[in-house]
Amino acid sequence: MIMKNVLLASSVAVALILSACATRNVPEYNGNTYQDIKTYEIGSVISVRPVVISDNGTGTFLGAIVGTVLGSMVGGGNGKALATLAGGLGGAYAGDQAGKANASELSVRLDNGKNVVVVVKGKNFLVGDRVQIIKNGNRVDQVYRIN
Repeated sequence: MIMKNVLLASSVAVALILSACATRNVPEYNGNTYQDIKTYEIGSVISVRPVVISDNGTGTFLGAIVGTVLGSMVGGGNGKALATLAGGLGGAYAGDQAGKANASELSVRLDNGKNVVVVVKGKNFLVGDRVQIIKNGNRVDQVYRIN
C-alpha cells in the first residue's frame, strides 16, 4: 500500500514538474497587461551573453509541497517526521533549481543611436541580428528577430 502511494505521488510530482517546464513557440502576455498599448523599437544585436533567471519562488514552493507529501509517506514515528522534513527541504531545493531558466542578455544598438540591454529567455540571438523590442512602458514584453 505504501509503495503504491509513493508511486502515485511520484507520478503526480513528475507530471507537475514536466507541465511547468512546457514551452510554447508563441508569445505569451500577462493576463493583466495584454490590452495595454505597447511601443516598439528596432535595432541590431551588438553582443550576446548567456545568463540564468532565478526562480521567482513558485518552483521552490511547489517543490517543498510535493517533497513534504512524498516524505510524509515514508517511515514511522520519529523517522516519519525526519523523512517529512527532508522531503520538504529536498523538494524546495529541487523546485528552486527547476524554476531557473536559461536566458540571453542582449546588448542592442537601436536605430535611434541609443544602446539598451534586454534579457530574453528561450530564444537564441546572434550578433548582427535585427530585432524588434516590444515594450509596455519601461518593461520589455517581447523581443523578435526581424529581417
